[in-house]
Amino acid sequence: MARPRSIDREKLLDAAEDLVRNRGAAALTIDALARACGITKGGVQYAFGTKDDIIDAMFARWNRDYDAKFAAVAGPDADGVQRIRAHLAATREADEVSMTKAASLMAGLMQTPEHLGSTQEWYRDRLTGLDAHTPEGRRARLAFLACEGAFLLHFLRFMPLEDAEWQEVFGDIAGLLEGARPLDG
Repeated sequence: MARPRSIDREKLLDAAEDLVRNRGAAALTIDALARACGITKGGVQYAFGTKDDIIDAMFARWNRDYDAKFAAVAGPDADGVQRIRAHLAATREADEVSMTKAASLMAGLMQTPEHLGSTQEWYRDRLTGLDAHTPEGRRARLAFLACEGAFLLHFLRFMPLEDAEWQEVFGDIAGLLEGARPLDG
């Protein structure tokens, strides 16, 4: 009896990234991934279950470094503003390759909105505990939105920034959290 082949999840994720990068998120199917890896659809389903699970695994892999940096700054009992500070710090020091891949997948997911659930949940989680009815909370929300704008503009290459400019932009964004005067309205 032949020994069953083991399925390397990391190689499957590499192939999934290639599919999304080269053909768009809509091209990422269980069948296409199986063909790209030379295995059966059942093998892909054994490793991941569903297409959503594959997408979640790709984001999880790309976000490992981010998650560690976020947790180190946020700590276990962070309030909403501290969570935004942690997000700014983790994004500011982001791994260029991983974040470019994540931004590209996010752009690809726009083609298939039914697969945006985990990303929408991730964004909701970043804002957990933030009280947008206070001046501090409103500044933190604005800082979060500015951070995400800078992230997408830079990593989707609409407006690539040199490292010094990236650091300067994030210094400006962080300044929104550090005693800036309350926003009007």
